[in-house]
Amino acid sequence: MAPNTVASVEESVVSAFTVTVTAPEEETPVVEPEPDEGAQGDPGREAVPQPVTAPKPKLPKKDTPKPRASSTGTATTSGATDAGAGTGAAGSGLGTGAGRGGGGQGGVAATKPVLTRAISDSSAFPIPPGGREARIGKSVIVKLMVSAEGRVTSCSVYRASPFPETDAKVCELSYSQIRFEPARDAQGNPVAAPFYYQQRFFN
Repeated sequence: MAPNTVASVEESVVSAFTVTVTAPEEETPVVEPEPDEGAQGDPGREAVPQPVTAPKPKLPKKDTPKPRASSTGTATTSGATDAGAGTGAAGSGLGTGAGRGGGGQGGVAATKPVLTRAISDSSAFPIPPGGREARIGKSVIVKLMVSAEGRVTSCSVYRASPFPETDAKVCELSYSQIRFEPARDAQGNPVAAPFYYQQRFFN
């Protein structure tokens, strides 16, 4: 084959075809919008309230019936109906208390005890140091409690002498030798009362 013939055939073949070359379209990138920091979030689950039980209401207290007033009723006395013999102050008792209208001995002394017998046995006093002459002109005062019967029930030295042993002997002898007409209250009843007794020494 001739070389010129091959070249012309290739040229005719190439010219018979037209090839169009197009560049591919560029894809536009999809940009996601940035989230807004102040935007509201997704709604949460709807809150369901828990059941609440109310406490039982307190019932009002029943009113306690009040006692009847002492002024009601038809009775003519209050308290016990029978006359008693007690020591209270509720009526005309016969006790020893200070009740109204009582005949007891609990009143206050209106008169003092009256001395009816003093210590007479001075020889019973012990001889003090220095002999009996050292005691002449001295005295002791003792406080006596005199019963409603006129007897001494207690004794204590109120103003002592210089001779303690002699003072103690005065108290001892007062129980057996000293006697009184007892004190009396406003109604004339004998009552217990104190008495200050002075013992003078003459020997």
